[in-house]
Amino acid sequence: MQRAKEVTKAVDGSLLGDTGRTPLSRKEGVKWQRPHFTRQALMRCCLVKWILSSAAPQGSDSSDSELELSTVRHQPEGLDQLQTQTKFTKKELQSLYRGFKNECPTGLVDEDTFKLIYSQFFPQGDATTYAHFLFNAFDADGNGAIHFEDFVVGLSILLRGTVHEKLKWAFNLYDINKDGYITKEEMLAIMKSIYDMMGHHTYPVLREDAPLQHVEKFFQKMDRNQDGVVTIEEFLETCQKDENIMNSMQLFENVI
Repeated sequence: MQRAKEVTKAVDGSLLGDTGRTPLSRKEGVKWQRPHFTRQALMRCCLVKWILSSAAPQGSDSSDSELELSTVRHQPEGLDQLQTQTKFTKKELQSLYRGFKNECPTGLVDEDTFKLIYSQFFPQGDATTYAHFLFNAFDADGNGAIHFEDFVVGLSILLRGTVHEKLKWAFNLYDINKDGYITKEEMLAIMKSIYDMMGHHTYPVLREDAPLQHVEKFFQKMDRNQDGVVTIEEFLETCQKDENIMNSMQLFENVI
């Protein structure tokens, strides 16, 4: 599938945080903290591509769409409120909602849908576990379904949020049991799920122990009081002060 190949080719060994790589800010003269407000960044997102492939008119190429679609028949309730809650424009919200309703007429997206989306974009790997973790991060109230409003608020943070907002979202993803702490086991589970989904097809090729090494390096820096867990305060402080960690956190631009 062409769109799956496009996503795979965009990924390199930094996906799992190879902290030995040259930081992007030195290598390319670009700081990670610079927000990506471009439509190009928006169109790289798997979840956005999934929605727009349904929203686009028949015969059009949704991958080239700039969210300037034909007349939108569906409009979410509280559109003005969503504009204030997100960094999407009204036209973008209308387009996203149209595709969301086409794919999920009930107005809800479930975990099986997430698994289907990621299996389509990463057919050479096993995306089941990662899709499960990602769905749970979006499903804030844990009821097994995601409303459009929750969906786009999460996307807005991931695609256009501040560094602080993105890091808080990342902490929530790593905190699998939602107890307010990240353990080595939780972080390793997330890293392994990403590796299972696409790590075998990155360039340069990652070693099998790459996820474990990544987690060990993270914990050496993050677990400041050496109590075996990372709090949100430790996570935010360490990430924002460490250039290598900040660069490795770009994984969300590749696998969301």
